[in-house]
Amino acid sequence: MQPIRYIDSDDALLEVVDTLCQESRYALDTEFHRERTFWPKLALMQIAWADGLVLIDPLEIDMKPLAKLMQSDALAVLHAASQDLEVLEQACGEVPRRLFDTQIAAGFLGMSTPSLASLHERELGVKLAKSSRLTDWLQRPLKPAQLDYAASDVARLLEIHDRLMDQLEELQRVEWALDECEILRAKPHGPRAPDEAWTRIKEARHLKGRALSVSRSVAAWRQRRAAEIDQPARFVISDMAVVGVAQAAPDNVDALGRIRGVDKGLAKGQLGQQIVDAVAEGVELDWRPPRSENRRDQTRELRPAVALVAAWVNQIARDTQLDPALLATRADVEALVRGDDNARLAFGWRADIAGEPIRRLVSGDAALAFDGDTVVLEQRSRRSIRTD
Repeated sequence: MQPIRYIDSDDALLEVVDTLCQESRYALDTEFHRERTFWPKLALMQIAWADGLVLIDPLEIDMKPLAKLMQSDALAVLHAASQDLEVLEQACGEVPRRLFDTQIAAGFLGMSTPSLASLHERELGVKLAKSSRLTDWLQRPLKPAQLDYAASDVARLLEIHDRLMDQLEELQRVEWALDECEILRAKPHGPRAPDEAWTRIKEARHLKGRALSVSRSVAAWRQRRAAEIDQPARFVISDMAVVGVAQAAPDNVDALGRIRGVDKGLAKGQLGQQIVDAVAEGVELDWRPPRSENRRDQTRELRPAVALVAAWVNQIARDTQLDPALLATRADVEALVRGDDNARLAFGWRADIAGEPIRRLVSGDAALAFDGDTVVLEQRSRRSIRTD
């Protein structure tokens, strides 16, 4: 491993950023906590490049200068980058202009969402230490073993990038992987919009009518409150309480305080009235989930077709050395079979591999048949076989 340089001053960070902006690529990882906060709390950032490896202490310095690096042409190489991108956006207001996610790339080589450790073992024959995996990264000073553990996450990531690129080029899948990385890079990062917070509550997704509308308004209030005080939403009011409030729809704080899961102190305080106001808003809006114009009321009737096609898509993934979850989920298959305009299987490389053949199958122009232990798509004969 390269020598580790610990960055805990603003001047040192500016120097590193200037150096990195001249590099063609760099490996990056973050250590953060969010168990007791709404927003992720960055505790350490690791960056490695051809000639250096630094650990940056965000508890000591302003991370905003990293925006210059994020805006540069240097390629950022990360593993399972989704949460790291949220952390970067919070820390410096930017995400990298160019991104390569080694987990996504591995999916195009047949690996099923591999961990960073398993990727090191597969590609380099190296076992990463696990001793500091659950460490408290906010403690100071960090111990040498913790620093070594953090550094190991990026020390050889560029080497893994090289190996994955070689394999992707051999299979002619570089553009597929880069396109998928760009989709991840460009999508919104962080919590869902408050009006969508209800979808994260399992019991709320089964509510109907007025109760659903109220749950949406109360969950949205809870998320805004959690963001305001930087605490997990469940610390504001529990999922069970949100559902209970939605079902009871209390119109005063006394009624609110009688609902299971609602703290009586919360109900009688200023926040209690805010919850009651959110309930009133939900009742008045009487909101219902919008229906897509092209969504057909055929979900139940399509289940046999979806099951058959989903099994075939999994076989396509195996045969073509793709992670099945990367190619298509069951929901993706259902969306295409149903005819949704935004079905993922209708666009790009997914359409080429599976989308168009599925369309032929659903339209009746092709059929699935067993060929030994393999299912194949064939031109349909349109000659039925009698079973009586």
